[in-house]
Formats: sequence, C-alpha cells, structure tokens
Amino acid sequence: MARPITDKDRAAVRRLHAQGKARNDIARTIGRSPSTVSKIAAAFDPPLNFDRAAEVETATRVRRADLAARRAELAITLHDAAEREVGKMTQPHLYFEWGGKDHTYAEKVQPEPTPADRRTMMATAGAALDRSLKLAPPREEAGEESRSVIGRLMDGLARNYAERHSEAADDAD
Repeated sequence: MARPITDKDRAAVRRLHAQGKARNDIARTIGRSPSTVSKIAAAFDPPLNFDRAAEVETATRVRRADLAARRAELAITLHDAAEREVGKMTQPHLYFEWGGKDHTYAEKVQPEPTPADRRTMMATAGAALDRSLKLAPPREEAGEESRSVIGRLMDGLARNYAERHSEAADDAD
C-alpha cells in the first residue's frame, strides 16, 4: 500500500518547485514517485505547474546557436587545411624510403611534388573545401564576390601553372 501524502511532502514540493526544480528531480529528492509529486502539485490552489516548454525552447535555441558557431569554426579550419594543401603543390617536397636488408634510409628533395602527389593534394583540398561549403554555404551577393571560392581557387591554380610552365618554355628557348 502506498504511503500517505504528508504535510512535509507538500511543503517540500512547494519549496523545491519555487526553486525551479523539475518534477522528477523533486520526486527523487523527497523519495516519492513523479506521479505522487504531480498529485501534490495539482492539489495546491492555484495548482503548481511543471510545464517547461518555454525553457526547453530557449535551451534548444541556445544549443542550435552554439552548434552553428561550431560549424562556422570548423568551416574555417577546413578552409585553412585546403589552403595549406594547395600551398604545398608548388613547394619543394621531400621524398624518402626505407629499403634493403639493412633497412637503409634514403631521401631526396624535389623542387615540387610529383603529378600524382599534386592530384592527391588537390583531392584533399577539394574535399576540405566541399565539406567547408556544406557547413557554411556562401551568401549569394551581387558582383564579383558571388563567385565561388572553388572557382577563384581554380583560376589561381591555372594562372600559377601557366606562369610556371611558360617560364620553363622560355628557359628551353
């Protein structure tokens, strides 16, 4: 048989409710079931209300804003990673290997990465930019600023390639 509701239970429910405690927290604190706490709360005049929809809505909005800020930070980090990968494409590159029965180490610095390594760097940069743009899509604005980041990146890479190869052709003449 259930234990009778006491004045002590009623006073505890009123006091804890006034402190902003949730129904289940009050139940745990006073050692009663949540349904008993609801019965006690309903018996007051006016009845105590555990409706926390407004608080939940506010907490949800705050959480969404926090997540949006984190996505924006991650998008910036991914853009930075893409820029680092693109920067590596025209820099000297260290190649090394371990080999032979004695496990000897050999290394060689090339003036720039091999075409295969540049393709890998481009794929890495492209994946980072793609994820970044999904996390924080660019705003559509009129004029030159509405061009995509990837379009500007590709234009820059094409110019760089043309400059490097036209210099090589000039040197060969």
